Amino acid sequence: MKPLDPRLLRYASAARRFVAASALIGVVQTAVTVAFAWVLTDAVTGALDGRAVGAQVAWLLGLALLRGLLIAASDAAGTRAAASTGSQLRSALIAAVGKLGPGWLAQRNQAALAVTAGHGLDALDAYFARYIPQLVLTAIATPVIVAVMWWQDWLSGLTALVTLPLIPLFLVLIGMATRTVQKRQWNTLQTLAVRFADTVQGLSTLRLFGRDRRAADRIEQTADDYRRETMKVLRFSFLSGFAMELLASLAVALIAVSIGFRLLAGDLTLEVGLFVLLLAPEAFLPIRQVGVQFHAAAEGVAATEDVFAVLDEPGTASSSFSSSSSSERLQDSGTDAGADDGVSSRRRAPVLQTSRGSGRLVVRDVRVRELPPVSFTAGPGAITLIEGPSGVGKSSLLAALRGATAFDGAATIDDVDVCDVGPAEWLAWADQRPQLMRGTIASNVALGDAEPDADGIRSALIAACADLDPALELGVQGSGLSGGQAQRVAVARALYRHAADPRRVLALDEPSSALDADTEARLWASLRERADAGATILLVSHRRSAREIADQIVTLGVSA
Repeated sequence: MKPLDPRLLRYASAARRFVAASALIGVVQTAVTVAFAWVLTDAVTGALDGRAVGAQVAWLLGLALLRGLLIAASDAAGTRAAASTGSQLRSALIAAVGKLGPGWLAQRNQAALAVTAGHGLDALDAYFARYIPQLVLTAIATPVIVAVMWWQDWLSGLTALVTLPLIPLFLVLIGMATRTVQKRQWNTLQTLAVRFADTVQGLSTLRLFGRDRRAADRIEQTADDYRRETMKVLRFSFLSGFAMELLASLAVALIAVSIGFRLLAGDLTLEVGLFVLLLAPEAFLPIRQVGVQFHAAAEGVAATEDVFAVLDEPGTASSSFSSSSSSERLQDSGTDAGADDGVSSRRRAPVLQTSRGSGRLVVRDVRVRELPPVSFTAGPGAITLIEGPSGVGKSSLLAALRGATAFDGAATIDDVDVCDVGPAEWLAWADQRPQLMRGTIASNVALGDAEPDADGIRSALIAACADLDPALELGVQGSGLSGGQAQRVAVARALYRHAADPRRVLALDEPSSALDADTEARLWASLRERADAGATILLVSHRRSAREIADQIVTLGVSA
């Protein structure tokens, strides 16, 4: 673990500003510390000589107040920096996950990522408010104070210079052991989060099969493991603090004994000896505090390392969706794909003069895992129906297009490789599973829209045949709706997203599987109307009625 990871400064501008502010505060604090020691020395020696020391006392009070204000300012700046940096890293993490795509996310521990983005980054308070200021202060104050000590009394300065490296040496040795237990503690916390999330999600099934008690016992065991790992971290923290306090005390004692003997021998004046003796603890204090705060900040540091691991992944560089500049006319929806295996032209699409970035999807020999390759072209104004028996790869094809799974072959949207484009930029998609969230129906329909359009939400619900109140509150995972209602809300979300940018391809995976025949017919009519208005629609369905609205049919699982 680096004392200050350069990636933190690279990914969070708030951290850079805070380090600069901490350096400025550290310079002033160092000057105040030296000045305080000098004024106190002058006051003591003046009192012994019988001089008036009222001015020195006033200066001491002023310097003490200034030092307190600097510490308070550092704490306040650290708290604000922790909040700002946590927000910036959280935003960067979410953006990176979006760029890496659902395929990358599906291979990761999503509950652990949630813990990192939530609790982990919230633990940065100790790191910024206490650890970084002490680290910066150590880099500034310790060499300056040692230099002043050397200037006043070279022997005391030499003693400090020789004994100071022992503290970071022991800190590194103890830190290496602490690092192991801290990592285990963090991993145990992530495991606890994963087990809790899995248990809550499958609680009804577990209770049905009488396994809920066993799942609760496993959570309890993991929580107990986390408690034990936390106690181990605390033991190492106390050991580290004891070692540093002992070494610092012994070093200061050596300087004090040396000064005492030389004062008795008359080789050193009281003024110089007292001044150096007052500075000696201040030379060791910052580095001691670094060791103490290092353990307090360990959880936040561990979280940032997990965030950096995601941000450093290849493919997180920003990419943009540049649409084709050529104008295209879709004369026949089967022109480009009619020769493909399993593709038949059902009807002639309306002749459309499309604009730049029209939403023309070309799929050539796309193969997911061991499934047969698929080729077709879907253009504006046409509904492309993808059908075939269960397990032939219909949903896998959509998963490949939206980046949720790896594939061989080529797929382009307006002549741009879909792998180079974020799926949110070109795709409006509804899955077989509605995947609704807690909140209003309106918030679920307008998911991802920073400024939801109330009229657009109502229009999308009407188009999806969802006769529901947009203000209706849903529970966790959209509870409160029937299966068919939830499916229609998911379709409305895709229609709303498509309406926001008609160049997007509208992809629906079994949108009528939970609908009755009358509602299904209304939904098909709505999709047909949208396609006639120029939309590019991919429809996965096993319903025979879907053939009536399709412009072309891609049948999977058939031989040439």
